[in-house]
Amino acid sequence: MYILIVGCGRVGAELSKLLAQEGHNVVVIDRNRAAFDRLGGSFNGVMSVGNGFDLELLKQAGIEKADAFCAVTNGDNTNLICAQVAKKIFKVPKVFARVYDPQRAHIYTALGLDIISGTMLFSSMLRDKIIESRFSSYLIESKDLGVIEIEVKDNLIGEHIKGINMPGEFLVVAIKRMDGIIIPEAHTLLKNKDTLMAVVKVSSLNKVRGRFQLK
Repeated sequence: MYILIVGCGRVGAELSKLLAQEGHNVVVIDRNRAAFDRLGGSFNGVMSVGNGFDLELLKQAGIEKADAFCAVTNGDNTNLICAQVAKKIFKVPKVFARVYDPQRAHIYTALGLDIISGTMLFSSMLRDKIIESRFSSYLIESKDLGVIEIEVKDNLIGEHIKGINMPGEFLVVAIKRMDGIIIPEAHTLLKNKDTLMAVVKVSSLNKVRGRFQLK
């Protein structure tokens, strides 16, 4: 993929390095040339100094052929403007914007942008760890679904996946074992100390807790 990233702070730099290591074509834009030092000597993408909403700079950076655009500067207003330019003017298929202020999230959403709020994500994950360590409703965009972990013991040992799935309510999608992680099939047998990773309908959470005797 051809990807433009505006902002070479900690997030922008790490994202750029990850994508470049995977073989994607990455262009990083930042107003401060020194910010590119975070990329290290092995980064093989393109570094461009300037504003992420400068039309000429974006054209030079290849935005007209971009598959994705990420605005991850340390300013919400800058990210909003950059993302709008990418989406509305250059019609980039995938546009993402980082937002610090959760109160502005609805503005981004109303404009049809995909947002990533570190503030909301981190606080929500902490809440999960404090209140419901096995369950998270923030790993999936829809608040109708969540992810739950269940340790296999007692009467679950030797059960088939097909026998414990609850159609429309609870579906095991992965099993963590001592020797790695597997994607189960209907006939997969559960072993002692397996950890099930399952998608669960939030409205069925209490029902699932009761069935598997979760506290």
